[in-house]
Amino acid sequence: MKLSTFLLPTATVAAVALLSGCAAGGAGTGTSPTALDPDAKVSGEITVWSWDTAAAGLKRLGVEYEKSHPGTTVKVVDVGYDNAYDKLSVGLQAGSGLPDVVTIETDRAPGYISEFPQGLTDLTPVLGDKKADFDPSKWSAGSNADGKLMVAPWDSGTVGLFYRSDYLAAAGVDPASLGTWDDLVAAGEKIKQATGHTLMSIDVSSGSTFAMMLQQQGQGLFDDNGDITVNSPEAVHALTLLKEMNDKGLIKNVKGWDGRVTATKDGDSAVHPEAVWWIGTLTGEMPELAGKFGVVPLPAFDDGARTSNNGGSNLAIPTQAKNPQLAASFIGYALADADNQVSLMKNEGLFPSYLPALKSDYFQQADPYFGGQKVYELFAAETANIPSITFTTDNAKALDIVANAVVASVVGGDDPKKALDDAAKQIATATGRAIAE
Repeated sequence: MKLSTFLLPTATVAAVALLSGCAAGGAGTGTSPTALDPDAKVSGEITVWSWDTAAAGLKRLGVEYEKSHPGTTVKVVDVGYDNAYDKLSVGLQAGSGLPDVVTIETDRAPGYISEFPQGLTDLTPVLGDKKADFDPSKWSAGSNADGKLMVAPWDSGTVGLFYRSDYLAAAGVDPASLGTWDDLVAAGEKIKQATGHTLMSIDVSSGSTFAMMLQQQGQGLFDDNGDITVNSPEAVHALTLLKEMNDKGLIKNVKGWDGRVTATKDGDSAVHPEAVWWIGTLTGEMPELAGKFGVVPLPAFDDGARTSNNGGSNLAIPTQAKNPQLAASFIGYALADADNQVSLMKNEGLFPSYLPALKSDYFQQADPYFGGQKVYELFAAETANIPSITFTTDNAKALDIVANAVVASVVGGDDPKKALDDAAKQIATATGRAIAE
């Protein structure tokens, strides 16, 4: 697995350097990164920012941590998802105002690492010896260009293929036969003919399915040099496949999260390529469909990986933290302890990035909602196989442009290669980056 790289286009180097020099990590206020000591005696108080179920899980573990570490206090604040990143960005720019620990989602972590190179504390001294114990794609996304871990992996968004067992049965399709995307397309035609249902309900305009298919092939929007790769052969293959499915009437284009949930609840489509957390959506939002779903690994491109990643979060320590040693100790307790990671799965539904936790008996249990299938066992087996990809500071901007290209091709009928070539040129103009040869 290659490490993520965070390379800045020439046009933005001066601007980011200025930002780093006067604000990032409090450099302008005299704050310097603390060298963490894994053997340090800890005491005092820390404040942790998170939201929703993640905050609930950290609060619960915080109470347990205090019991086993007398003289410590862990204060978890639910800052709300809508405000979290505004607060984080402002705090990093100002060099003040942030707590000891912050939650950062996987797709946002690389941007913060590269834009604020002095803003986060190097976690390698406390977690570096456990690198092999974590989802490699998450470790990669949380590391800087020097290979230092700046954002610690928490939960993974390991992707599989959820399917309606009744629809496949009606069409005579064996789920085990869905080994490649070509197999899935052929099955989709049979399913539509037999049942009238489309193959997938996705939000084409989000670009998320395309990005998932690209990562499955070990590709991001940029390569290790920071050059643009949105028109790579792998990208063209993925977009051609999506266009083919739509041209054959196998895709129902829905709008956003609510559209996907509604389409699934209404039984519009036969399969759903989605992350492990989709299990919670199915069981929570549509209990009446118990017994009608199963899961298999994601279909492969040729003989490549049969999984990808979608979502997940991490924990980081700002360099302005008042008690970084205690913060590091708590992060290790929460994220690098198998029992605690299993408890976060049991209680809050947060699927571990810490691989030893996935060996727990909990992930070997039969799930009645899925007809007795051991669904978590499947995701546990695939987590270590998620391909790592390269991120840059321009990922979000590039994905917006690529999403428009996906719509232009899948919905508008444009040639996939031309649509992605045009997108690559737009990204080059917008970012100052070169297009990979």
